[in-house]
Amino acid sequence: MGLFNRINLETPESVELEFNLAGIGNRAYALCFDYFVLGFILVIILIVFAFLFIYLSSVLELLLDNIASDLGLWLSAIQLLIIFSVYVGYFVFFETLWQGQTPGKRWVNIRVINDDGTTIGLTQALLRALLRPIDDLLFIGSFLIIFTKLEKRLGDLVAGTVVIRQQETRVKADLILSPNAEILGQQIQQQTDISSLLPEDFALVRKYLQRRQQMTPEARSTVGIKISNKVRERMDLTMISEDTNPELLLEAIYLTYQQQGYRTWE
Repeated sequence: MGLFNRINLETPESVELEFNLAGIGNRAYALCFDYFVLGFILVIILIVFAFLFIYLSSVLELLLDNIASDLGLWLSAIQLLIIFSVYVGYFVFFETLWQGQTPGKRWVNIRVINDDGTTIGLTQALLRALLRPIDDLLFIGSFLIIFTKLEKRLGDLVAGTVVIRQQETRVKADLILSPNAEILGQQIQQQTDISSLLPEDFALVRKYLQRRQQMTPEARSTVGIKISNKVRERMDLTMISEDTNPELLLEAIYLTYQQQGYRTWE
């Protein structure tokens, strides 16, 4: 664990979370995996365009010689546009759909998040993808990751994002939970999909439960309500009464998430 730099981010709920940065090795490994998948997709596109060019050339050559002569230029321009769109769209699509992960990032268990610890959106994913060619040029992105404190490439700096590692959930022995939390957790497990809770949401729940004793009563109540409302919305917990104690709900979600063995931020 000491090989990875750590970073503290404050969430919109005013809870500080600690993460391990992904590191240049993990990010390079993930990128190689992504480029392998992306390359396979692009090869298929090139093959399709090659057959399309041969077919259209033979047809138009019989009809209009002047158009056939320009066909190669038009198809080449369209092909370059499609290749660039696929290149950018690959990263935008997966990082938006998989909450900051591409197939490569998922393979090595790293993820992109915003500087405040929240999940990235379409805008951040698009900015990162559009600036990726610049980062890849002359290994500019690699140098920035190695020599900047937060290990950000140019796309991260512009988009306001950071890439972190994921670790297996670990039980905290010093966390005291209510006996009723297990009962409520069983109800949640039966009536909703706990996987809809993102790892950073769980990290937020865990950090609150660990530090609530150190908060003033007013801050403890306010932050607890904010986090429980966020989790309710994320998991669509309509079956749980609105009168349920926010801390009890968070304790139940904490237990359920751990028992299911999902990954969380470390």
